[in-house]
Order: sequence, then structure tokens, then C-alpha cells
Amino acid sequence: MYVAQDVQKRMLLNTGNNLYDYSQGQPVLLVFLRHFGCVFCKEAMRDLAAQKAKIENLGGEIVFVHMASNEIAEKYFKEFNLAGVKHISDPEKNHYQAFGLRKGSFTQLYGLSTWFRGFAPENKENKLEISKSLGDATQMPGIFHILDGKILESYIHNVASDKPDYLHLIECCLVR
Repeated sequence: MYVAQDVQKRMLLNTGNNLYDYSQGQPVLLVFLRHFGCVFCKEAMRDLAAQKAKIENLGGEIVFVHMASNEIAEKYFKEFNLAGVKHISDPEKNHYQAFGLRKGSFTQLYGLSTWFRGFAPENKENKLEISKSLGDATQMPGIFHILDGKILESYIHNVASDKPDYLHLIECCLVR
């Protein structure tokens, strides 16, 4: 998969840098969230907070893409021990589309595997919240390992409840 340099240059982090320049010489784990009220996005934020030090020790940096305002995003990042994390607000979902992320089908969003995982003990703390200000509940997530503007590895969710191996996504491409 290829995402044009001009698209990445339009993707502005909350710090003012663009994604393309930010990824020069530094591996970026670009994490597209569904919406902040999603049980599985909350799980992803918890998992990434727990693995953040390992990812950074490998030289990587986590950057989130979300559909909420930066103020709402920062509230959730703080709640999930990710205060100060870099992120990109994309309420129009232009970046989601550029990376090939689509709206989910009924089965992808509400299928049996999603229900089982949603009610699993590890997700007991993650309460579902519905609000347009949190993002589009029908949007599917995805993760991309980017270095020097090139996508080295990606994970496109088949269902909303998929649980990717974040460390593998960053480790797989670091040995050259």
C-alpha cells in the first residue's frame, strides 16, 4: 500500500509537524481509532499505554488519528495514561479514506465475535459511549508502521473487535 507524500504532508499532528516530515528517520506506529466511545478503541489505548515504553525503546513513536476535536482527544488520552501522545484530528475522515479505511458492515461492527469480545472480562471497564463528538461509530480502524513516508507494515481490521499485535507491527520492520 502506498499513501502519497502530499497526503502525509497534509496530516498535521497536534504539535504542528506533518506526518511525512515526522516519519523521517523515525518509525511511526500510526493508529487510526474508530471513535473514543468504542470499547475496543479504549482497549487499544490501554494496550498501547502499557506497551508505549517498549515501542519507544525500539525507536518508535505512537501517533493516533481520530475524528474528535483535539480537546476531546486529549481528555481521553489522559484518561488512558497517554497524556502528551501525538495525534491527528480528522473529523472529515479524509485521512482514513486515503489509508483505505472504510465504514464497517453490520457484521464487522456488530457480529457475534464482536459481541463476545465486547463482553469479555478484559473489557469490563471499557463502557460503550455514543456521541457524534467522539467520532463515527461505523468507521473501521487500522494501524500502519511508517518510516520515511513509506508504509512498511499495516494491519487493517476485519472486524471492530480485532486485537492486533502492536509490538510485532513495529518490530517486524526494524531489523534491516
